[in-house]
Amino acid sequence: MSQRDRRGIRATAVAAGALAAALALTSCAAGGDGAGSGDGPVEITFQSWVPNIDRAVDAFNESHDDIHVTLETITAGPDGGYAKMFSAVQAGDPADVAQVGYDAIPEFLVNGAVEDITDYVGDSADLFTEWQWNTGVFDDRVYAVPQASGPLGQFYRKDIFDSLGLAAPTTWDEFYEAAKVIRASDPNRYIAAFAYNQAPWLIGLSQQGGGAWFTPEDDAWSVAIDDEATLKVAEYWQKLIDEDLVKLEADMSSEWNADIQNGNVLTWISGSWADAIVRGTAPDTAGSWAVSAVPQWNAGENVSATWAGGSANVVLKGSKHPEAAAEFALWLNSDPESVSTLTSIGAGWPAITDLDAVESLQDDPEVFAFYGGQNIWDVFAESDAAVASDWTWPPLSQTLFADLTDNVKAAVEQGTPLPEAYVQTQADFTAALEDKGISVAE
Repeated sequence: MSQRDRRGIRATAVAAGALAAALALTSCAAGGDGAGSGDGPVEITFQSWVPNIDRAVDAFNESHDDIHVTLETITAGPDGGYAKMFSAVQAGDPADVAQVGYDAIPEFLVNGAVEDITDYVGDSADLFTEWQWNTGVFDDRVYAVPQASGPLGQFYRKDIFDSLGLAAPTTWDEFYEAAKVIRASDPNRYIAAFAYNQAPWLIGLSQQGGGAWFTPEDDAWSVAIDDEATLKVAEYWQKLIDEDLVKLEADMSSEWNADIQNGNVLTWISGSWADAIVRGTAPDTAGSWAVSAVPQWNAGENVSATWAGGSANVVLKGSKHPEAAAEFALWLNSDPESVSTLTSIGAGWPAITDLDAVESLQDDPEVFAFYGGQNIWDVFAESDAAVASDWTWPPLSQTLFADLTDNVKAAVEQGTPLPEAYVQTQADFTAALEDKGISVAE
């Protein structure tokens, strides 16, 4: 059975039960004025949190005389943009196109907040990486156009690794051995920070280790946050913590920023977009960094994952111009020049398959120079292609993030075993789904 077939089966199952009501509401593409009505350009609004995405919006407006897009900058996440989107949909006055995370699409479906855009973009699947396209497909209907993902890579201080006679770890066993050498080299030095504050990072590590937390089964969700693969990953990091081989600190905090700058934290396993953060945080270390693939659990394998999946563009339920909105979403994320702009401003790893057409990936002198002349995009191209594509996001993903962060942080602060944090998250999130009337399989 092909990957596409497996995804189709899972999508069909998701459409049943938990998402059935939402899909019934959105089963047919909405009406409304399409592009080119003859009364001047169709006016649509686009909500996004990506800095400098106005460059791509301006390019669309310059190249289209039948649709005009107005950009509205929003705050990312459930307490910012998402809350605003849901309120506007309920009030009958939504924006036309909105940026949402792959992890949030099921929640938008459950709330009946997105339009079915199959009739407008359904024949465009071949333009996009299969796993990214399928994040917006349910019951063979299309509800989102993928924009970009955050495939994981290992950013590391190559100069310090070289001075210690170390190569970039290719397996987690090598990572552990390198951690011991690094820790012995300097009392302030660690191979990595254990970022207890970052649920997307913790989830990515579990996904890369083989975790499969959510599976739709008939009219219910099977939840396995404490599956064997995840507990293996948790036990591994617990060993690093117990042996004082990783630093317990929140990433992207002031302390972490200083450690990245002064070489006290030597690696960061993160999404492709983290390149801009490393360069911006530690500009004086230019030429000292490199990027490699995420360490593997078994030598010779090539399994990757993402930082919270990525993001897509949806047409919000009630848009007066769904056809024009879908046309813009498709152009924004598939036109080579637009995708090149999105990539260069740090929107994430492109969802399109034709990476050769993305100019900013072919020659990026500033980025390549910072990483000692390395074309780091080759690493992320391989990583995106190796993402474990059997991962399925559930409804209430933001609740999942909060539960996991709270439980892992408590384990770190109280000195209790990390595996217990995942067992507790299993119980907490299962209860949250059931509280919302979403069936959970036994």
